[in-house]
Amino acid sequence: MTTRIHAPIAGIVCALEQVPDPVFAQKIVGDGLAIEPLADRLLAPFDGEIVAVAPTGHSVTLRSDGGIELLIHIGIDTVALGGKGFVPVVAAGDRVAAGDALIGLDLDHIALAAPSLATPIVVTTAGAAIEFRAGPGPIAAGELLLEIEAPAAADAAAPRGVQATAHVRAILPGGHGIHARPAARISALARAFGGEVRVACRDRSADAKSVTSLLALGAIAGDELDIRVVGPEPRAFAVQLAEIIAHSGADDGDAVTPARPDEDAADTPLRPGEFRAVRASPGLAVGPVFRIEGADAPIAVETGEPREELARLTAARERLVQRLAARASDPDAGPAAAIAQAHIALVEDVALGERAAALIAGGASAAFAWRQASRQEEEALCSTGVARLAERAIDLRDIERQLLAELAGTVPDAVEVPAGAIIVAADLAPSFLLEPARANIGGILLGAGGATSHLAILAAARGVPMLVAAGAGAAALAQGATIVLDADRARVETAPDAARIAGVRTDLAARRARAADALAAAAQDCVMADGRRIEIFANLASADDARHAVAMGAEGCGLLRTEFLFAECDTPPGEDWQAGVYADIATALGGRPLIVRTLDAGADKPLRCLPFAPEENPALGMRGIRFSMQRPDVLATQLRAILRGVPATQLRIMLPMVVEPGELRAARALLDDARRDLGIAAPVELGAMIETPAAAILADAIAVEADFLSIGSNDLAQYALAMDRGNAGLAARIDALHPAVLRLIAAAAEGARKHGRWFGICGGIASDPDAAPLLIGLGCRELSSVANPIPAIKARVRTLDLVACEHLARRACALDSAEAVRALLEEEKP
Repeated sequence: MTTRIHAPIAGIVCALEQVPDPVFAQKIVGDGLAIEPLADRLLAPFDGEIVAVAPTGHSVTLRSDGGIELLIHIGIDTVALGGKGFVPVVAAGDRVAAGDALIGLDLDHIALAAPSLATPIVVTTAGAAIEFRAGPGPIAAGELLLEIEAPAAADAAAPRGVQATAHVRAILPGGHGIHARPAARISALARAFGGEVRVACRDRSADAKSVTSLLALGAIAGDELDIRVVGPEPRAFAVQLAEIIAHSGADDGDAVTPARPDEDAADTPLRPGEFRAVRASPGLAVGPVFRIEGADAPIAVETGEPREELARLTAARERLVQRLAARASDPDAGPAAAIAQAHIALVEDVALGERAAALIAGGASAAFAWRQASRQEEEALCSTGVARLAERAIDLRDIERQLLAELAGTVPDAVEVPAGAIIVAADLAPSFLLEPARANIGGILLGAGGATSHLAILAAARGVPMLVAAGAGAAALAQGATIVLDADRARVETAPDAARIAGVRTDLAARRARAADALAAAAQDCVMADGRRIEIFANLASADDARHAVAMGAEGCGLLRTEFLFAECDTPPGEDWQAGVYADIATALGGRPLIVRTLDAGADKPLRCLPFAPEENPALGMRGIRFSMQRPDVLATQLRAILRGVPATQLRIMLPMVVEPGELRAARALLDDARRDLGIAAPVELGAMIETPAAAILADAIAVEADFLSIGSNDLAQYALAMDRGNAGLAARIDALHPAVLRLIAAAAEGARKHGRWFGICGGIASDPDAAPLLIGLGCRELSSVANPIPAIKARVRTLDLVACEHLARRACALDSAEAVRALLEEEKP
């Protein structure tokens, strides 16, 4: 079926390539053209339906009756105008006829405020054939602009009754947006679906089967994504994909968290011979500079038979995937396994493969074709303006380097690095740290790079100090020169004298000794210097997590996230299966206490097995225990499974998002019913997570019903400070060490103490050894951390005295900012 697209506004037609925005000019969103508008109204270009209107009114997506989707984006960078100059008169779901008004425009205001009025008109339907019916020059509104032939596969793939369409919207949660790893998961899911899957964000649309297209969306925390699925049973698949997206904010996990930037570093005056950089992984190093230059390996541009070159490329991709898969399946690989999985998705990327194949068909060699295709995607990522995605461009370069080595039959980066050397480079691929021979490097200093790159994650996991964004300072360092890389203070000393070098080496030896001592003593119970017992638990999500945590000295589990059981299911998981999973985790803990948090789901965490209605403000909606009480059948099944899987003497159960005692009473009634049905006479402790100011203030009343209370500091900080965890612009300010949050923790602790209840914390700040004295001083007697810091936390707690900790807590609560609290903790470090 042919769709005729008429000019939606009078103006001057120009080629899409002339639009001053690479995302449109490079046709990342889709093909089409642009118009420089000369009128004050945008009109419907055909009969059809409004798919989406940008909240700021600067763009609209429509679908014709023939199934063609069209994006019209008024001006360039006009999202920054915040809606000024745009008056939408339609909304998503409206039916329109050709010529109907869509958006009123104040062209004078837009022209003054935006870089360009060029208005891209882009066909986002994959595989559509476009015939251009208007050349460059003037055009009147309503004149024929394009003729679009829908892709044949859309009509032939399945009968009309089967090719249904579904739309689902999802809010991208806090974290780093859609970067390599969540994009890999989304892409893998979409490729397995027998239909069309597209994800739209603001004014961009992506084929969900392509990792690079998803990355080019530039989607960040807080963005609303529109998921469109065409095919058999599209609604179920769209909900499933929405669930994957909604959990992508936690993608980097707890295993490695690059250190918080040192706020004081920029304020401390530099001494002669020093320059600043950005901390990506904490630590200290001294050693010779070992420069690594990033020159491209020479390759042949043209070759002979395209069929042979395509076969060579296909075979090289398969070999590389096999190597990466071996790393991804290594149970001891840690973060490297997840990174390898993301790299597999890049190697198998549909868009990259098709682009390379087209270049090979035109006479290019396999190596040249892949390099060109990969470099185009790198440019697209950098053009998004999202720093996190620009950092991920190095992953594409890493895959390119490894794939070219496969084609050439060589070993990539076969360079020997002296032990203790400090690597200096413009940027480095993450695979650099995966070579066993590089385990003994002293540190890494990059002229560019990012603090949240995959290389930074690996460096933090391996304890390698790393600074990035050093610029000219790194470029000026001479090969072999001895430097001090002080990542703790975010600076480099370029000319340390002999005394300074000796002092750093002494400091490093002492640090290694302390770390070894902490690990050696980690299995012992944690007792303060004054004899008071403090439990150090771990946050877990699987039996593998439990085994690793025990090896690091965890004395139990302070938070078992059960959402992971539900996330991969099409229907709510059954009692038998859940019980088996809980039993495996309990066994891995070797009888140590296990606190199981019941399902923490809600409108901000959609589960395809438990659909629920969308909400205006998910953070304040049906979350945690509220959602579970709406589905008491699901909660009752989970409680029975927990009771069957975990011995009563080992078990504690915790309810998320409790705000009042009645929620405890209702849940306890279900728990007592389950115990009675299963013949379990032993009591089972039932506790509440304190995650809202309401719960903290009512802690004394909640403690009447609860057997214990545990602070969830991440959500408590969000609600106390009225700052959305999903808002990237506020991410640096949402700090659980803010005095307002600390006072709420103190109030909750007092409520627990009043009724003799056990009181702990399982939020993010419990993983910081420097925060331990403050948390204990506030009243916490159990700290539940991610696994790796546990030895250091236990070592720190063993040096503490309760009276001193309580004095520290009073001082911290009297301060006026999180920065002041962190400065106080820095002063108190031994």
